[in-house]
Order: sequence, then structure tokens, then C-alpha cells
Amino acid sequence: MNPWLIIGVLVALGSFYSYGHHKGWVERDAEMQSEIAQKNEEARAKEQELTKQLNDNSTKLQEANNAISEKQTSLDRAIRAGSLRLKTTSCLQTSSSPTPPNGNSNQEGSESDRQTLAAIAEIIAQGDRNTAQLNACIDSYNKVMESVNGKR
Repeated sequence: MNPWLIIGVLVALGSFYSYGHHKGWVERDAEMQSEIAQKNEEARAKEQELTKQLNDNSTKLQEANNAISEKQTSLDRAIRAGSLRLKTTSCLQTSSSPTPPNGNSNQEGSESDRQTLAAIAEIIAQGDRNTAQLNACIDSYNKVMESVNGKR
């Protein structure tokens, strides 16, 4: 056998192998790019769904905060109008030395009661806001978890 023929056959086989390897690599790249594009589209769709859910929860939280603010405003009006009062105790404490009556003691007690009621109403409203915010956070977390884990 001619050594040039053997070298020619080996070069031809090497060329065919290189051509096939290159062609396969290009096809693999094209497949990977299409899979990546598909996964990106799926991720965008899921992201849009999660954003919509979070926006819905934010809207619900805003509505709850508005309702709490309205309730607090009506409580403040009732306190200022004097229709809401603290209940007085039925047992009166008497002191051994009577204090001289003050001309506007009822008004001072009333103002003190109003301030106390306003503070209580503020505490209640803040507690309601905090509860609504935590519940919205828990709802958002659960929806995102279900959506990400696919438990729909």
C-alpha cells in the first residue's frame, strides 16, 4: 500500500469527523438556545402572574387600611362629640378630708377621658393595621409558594 494513500484516507476520515462534530455542535447550540428562550418565556409568564397576585394583595391591604382609617375617624368623631365615654366605677372612694370643688372638674375629667379614648382608639387602629399587613404578607407568601411549587 502506498503511504500517501493511507495518509489521504486518514485526512479524509479526520475531515469527516471534524465536519460531523462541528455540525452536531451547532445543532446542540440551536437546541439549547430554543430551550433557553422557552424557559425564559415561562419564567416571564410566571413572574407576571406573581406580580399580579402581589398587586391584588396590595390592593386588598390598601382597602383594609382605608376601612381601618374610616373606622378610626368615626371613633375620633364620636370621642370628640362626647358620645363615647369611659364607664365610671360604681364604688366611689371617699377621702377623709374633702377636697374643695373645682368649677370645671367635670370638663377636665371629660377632656382626660377623651384623651384616653383617643389613645385607645389609636392603639386599636394600629393593631388592626398591623394585623391586616401581616395577613396580607402571609397570603402573598402562600400564593407565591403555591405558584412556584406548582400546587395549583
